[in-house]
Amino acid sequence: MKFFRFIEKAFRTLLPSPFSIAIFLTVITFVISFCAMKSNVTGWDRVEGLLYSWEQGLWDKPYIVFAFQMMLMLVLGHVLALTKPVNFLISHVTRYCNSTATSAAIVTVLTVTVALFNWGLGLIFGAILARKVGERAVRNKIQFNYPIIGAAGYSGLMVWHGGISGSAPIKAAESGHVKGMMADIYSPEQLAELPNNYSFSETIFGSMNLTAIALLIIVLPLFMYWLGKRSERAVSLPVIKDESTEVEEEKAEGAERIDASKWFGMILGALVFAYMIFRIFKAFGDPEVGWDFVSPDFINLLLFGLALMLHRSVRSFLKSVNTAIGGASGILIQFPLYFGILGIMKHAGLVGQISDFFAAHSSPTSFPVYTFLSSGLVNIFVPSGGGQWSIQGPIIIEAASSIGVGAPKAIMALAYGDQITNMLQPFWALPLLGITGLKARAILPYTFALMLVGSAIFLTVLMIF
Repeated sequence: MKFFRFIEKAFRTLLPSPFSIAIFLTVITFVISFCAMKSNVTGWDRVEGLLYSWEQGLWDKPYIVFAFQMMLMLVLGHVLALTKPVNFLISHVTRYCNSTATSAAIVTVLTVTVALFNWGLGLIFGAILARKVGERAVRNKIQFNYPIIGAAGYSGLMVWHGGISGSAPIKAAESGHVKGMMADIYSPEQLAELPNNYSFSETIFGSMNLTAIALLIIVLPLFMYWLGKRSERAVSLPVIKDESTEVEEEKAEGAERIDASKWFGMILGALVFAYMIFRIFKAFGDPEVGWDFVSPDFINLLLFGLALMLHRSVRSFLKSVNTAIGGASGILIQFPLYFGILGIMKHAGLVGQISDFFAAHSSPTSFPVYTFLSSGLVNIFVPSGGGQWSIQGPIIIEAASSIGVGAPKAIMALAYGDQITNMLQPFWALPLLGITGLKARAILPYTFALMLVGSAIFLTVLMIF
């Protein structure tokens, strides 16, 4: 454990808040761009051009829409996790959690499975499940290592980008997104050669990613069971605030009866959910559509209908939204900074220069591995799949084209690298830490171990396929 404590101390000493890191990255990118620009413009004119590009990047409309989509995805996933049916499922599952090893395996397999559907839901589901398991252990006086269970509840954040809510795959599947992203980098002739989109059948439901998912669902729970067997020491459960969304019964008057009605919200949500299911069946009835219908908007509307239906009343739904909205603050304030960084890089031509470097030093075999490693490194400083896609996406698309690697494989390599170092970067663990009452340093040794196992799986599939 000495090595894990060293890692914990290094992160606590060297890494400031993610917002401060975004500021530092902006300054560093500005300085590098100023020095690396291949242009006759010098002095203040060069500075002014970079500043203007940064400003334009901050408020780039397509990217602002993307930021809102990601915020809504996190909030609605959290809202869904706070419904009674999900709470019932969690309470039922905890009856089988009678030891650290068994609990760690159960929490891991359920959290990973849910996170593959939606990352926000997986994060909050895993946190609540870990909390309930801990409470049961205290009530029944079970020898229990609570931090391992907390780490298991966070395991979904190392698989989410390979699921149907993964930022890079769903944006690449969106009609015209990749062409729009490369518009300032490619010539009109090159843009014409790009496909309109890269569908889920090529990325999420490609044979490589399905193999990775199968291995993760099998190997990670077994590993956590093995780890739990060697760590049965008892760790007391912190006293923390209950995150219940139960609404106290109040006498509703006038129009308030609509908000309090358990039929109104449930019927409205059921209608939205039924419409989305109809969309799915219609899409699969058309061979030319396939998985192309999946987009951030589709996922968010599906989550909205499901959450409203399961909360039943509008009042309960809105209360859970108020609970969940704080978790999206990082996206709200940091995403524009990442978009500004991309604006600077585009203006200075850094995207092309970095792509040329990859092309010169990579082969079709090594490029996906380099993409995975570089993406993992970038994620430590830019803890956001969406923000990272906006910065690194253009680079890997251009480099993959130059080297002769399929863009879908490059996209998934970026997704794998981005998600794996979430086990070291505690930014997205904040909601889990708040719910479980654990400290980041308590779960870090175990999430680091998960990262090593996950990295072996991802590198294996990238080398084989």
